[in-house]
Amino acid sequence: MGLKRIGADEALPGLAGFDALIDARSESEHAEDHLPGAVNWPVLNDAERALVGTEYAQISAFDARKRGAALAAINIARHVQQHVLPLPRSWRPLVYCWRGGQRSGSLAMVLSEIGFAVTVLDGGYRAFRRAVMAELERLPDRLQFTVLAGRTGSAKSRLLQALAEAGAQVLDLEALAHHRGSVLGLVPGDRQPSQKAFETALWRALAAFDPARPVFAEGESRTIGRLRLPEALLLRLRDAPVRQVQMPLAARVEFLLGDYAHFVADVDAFCARLQVLRDLRGTETITRWQTLARGGDGHTLVRELLEQHYDPVYTKSMQRHFAHFEAAQPVELADAAPATLAEAARALIDALPAPAEQA
Repeated sequence: MGLKRIGADEALPGLAGFDALIDARSESEHAEDHLPGAVNWPVLNDAERALVGTEYAQISAFDARKRGAALAAINIARHVQQHVLPLPRSWRPLVYCWRGGQRSGSLAMVLSEIGFAVTVLDGGYRAFRRAVMAELERLPDRLQFTVLAGRTGSAKSRLLQALAEAGAQVLDLEALAHHRGSVLGLVPGDRQPSQKAFETALWRALAAFDPARPVFAEGESRTIGRLRLPEALLLRLRDAPVRQVQMPLAARVEFLLGDYAHFVADVDAFCARLQVLRDLRGTETITRWQTLARGGDGHTLVRELLEQHYDPVYTKSMQRHFAHFEAAQPVELADAAPATLAEAARALIDALPAPAEQA
C-alpha cells in the first residue's frame, strides 16, 4: 500500500491520526524519551548496538553492516510474528528511529511489503526533539497564566487539582516532574523522568491548552528536583498575575505531616535529606531537627522547618523573581480539606475576567 515520509512539523499535529507510533530504537533510547504513546519495537537492542559498534570500530564498516543486517532481520521477524499477524490491512503506523535512517527504514520496508500504508518520520526522533524544543519556545507566549504562590504546606498543588476538577485549565509542573519542588520533594519509589521526557510532557500539556482561556500554574523555581524549566515558560510564569494562597501555620503543619507521611515511616531517609540543609542552617540546627525526627516530635520539627527555613527562603525567592508577587490578591484557606479547596477553586474561576475582557 506504499511507504511515505513526513517531517516532524507535519507529523506533530497529526500523531493521533496514526493507528500506532513505533519506535525502532533500542530500549534505553526509548526509555529516555519517545513520541507520546509510542511502542518500542527495537530493530537492534542495546547489546546488539554495542556489538555492531564494536565491529565497526575494530574490524570494518562492511562487517558491522553485515552483523547489523542479520540481527535486524531476526528482530523484525520477531516483531512481525508477535505484533503484526493479527492486524488488518487498514492498519496505519508511523515508524521512527534516531535519524529516520536504517533502523526505521528496514522495519518500514518490511511492513510496507506486507501491504500496510507505512509512514516514516523523516529525521527521526532527532527531528521530533528539535520540533518540541521550538514549540516550547513558542507556546508559552500564546497562553495567559495565573500563578498560585504560597508558602510551603499551603496546599497549592491540591488547589491546582481542585481547579482541574472544576474545569479550569491547569499546568501541574510538579506532577509532570514527579517531584514536589523542595529539598524533601522527591517521593520515594517515584523516579523523576529524564529532562527530555519532561520537556515532551510539557509540550503535550501546553499544546493542549485553549489560548482563549487562562491557565493556572504554581510558582516554581528554575528547577524542580533535577529537572529544569524551559526558559520561555519560566519567564512567562514570572511575569504572570499572582494569587497568594494563605493558610494558618498550624493547618500547614497538619497538612504536611499527612502529605509527607512517607518520611515518618522512614526516619533515617528523612534525616539523610536534612543533611542537605547543613550549610544553610548549621550543624547545631540540623542535629536538633534530626533529634526531633528520631524522637517522633513531628509537629515541632515541621513548625521549625517552616518558620526557620522554608518560609524565609520562599518569600525572598518570590519577591526576587515574580514581578507581581507584592500585588498578589490573597486566597484564604482555613485548611486543606476537599470542601475548602473546592470552594476556593470555584471562587478563583468565578473571579476570572470574561473572555472578551481578556482579549
